[in-house]
Amino acid sequence: MIIYKRILILITLVFFVVTACSNGDDAPMVQEQEEEEVDQGGNTAYDISAVLEKFEGTGLSYAINGNTVTFTTQDLPNHTSPYWPTNNPLYEAYNGTNSEFRLNPNRIEAQNIVLTITLNPEEASNKEVTPMGPIGISRNGVVFFNQYAAGGSPLTNEINSFDQYLGHPAGQSNYHYHIEPTFLTQEFGEDAFLGLLSDGFPVYGPQENGKTITNDDLDAYHGHTGVTADFPNGIYHYHITNEDPYLNGNGFFGTPGNITR
Repeated sequence: MIIYKRILILITLVFFVVTACSNGDDAPMVQEQEEEEVDQGGNTAYDISAVLEKFEGTGLSYAINGNTVTFTTQDLPNHTSPYWPTNNPLYEAYNGTNSEFRLNPNRIEAQNIVLTITLNPEEASNKEVTPMGPIGISRNGVVFFNQYAAGGSPLTNEINSFDQYLGHPAGQSNYHYHIEPTFLTQEFGEDAFLGLLSDGFPVYGPQENGKTITNDDLDAYHGHTGVTADFPNGIYHYHITNEDPYLNGNGFFGTPGNITR
């Protein structure tokens, strides 16, 4: 009986020793795994898939291919403008507030613009300046241009040719926005998602959390990181402001995709 008890005690001790060693071996493995996940973090990569359903417009479509989305747009605004041919139902004489408005000689015509944009944008190590021509796409399919007129000059004079919704067509009859697309902010709100630049980062209106955004609130690329209605965990995003550079500053924050026309 005494021998049986001693054997039972010995078995119990061996069990506790083995269990303790096993737990001791596992703990460092968990810690090492957690450290590896932190170390491998690098730049934050986001997922912008959630905003794709907001894109809707005449002659606008998109297709997802792996980790990119390809937009094909005819670049036709879904609002009135004096730049539509006079026989178009959307033709409307200028009725905006700019007393210096002058109609440029171009008229809106359908385009064939294709933009391939990453679904997982992240900060670029080497920032690129924005080109002349399309640099992104708004949610109604109209393309964004940067803060310069032809030849890289300021918009000081060209701004007087912007229609009542602050867009106009270029020499190839391609309509575009350089500054706030007021049709969209009137339709969806001053703090609404307005579109994407070709680096995949979203563009928002001139307000955030009830406050009007100024250039001083933004970095050199005209954006900042924060929570939006579409990205509750936060994302880097651009803002429209009412002062130069309006939409984008020194270039793309991320790596731009491909644009053909």
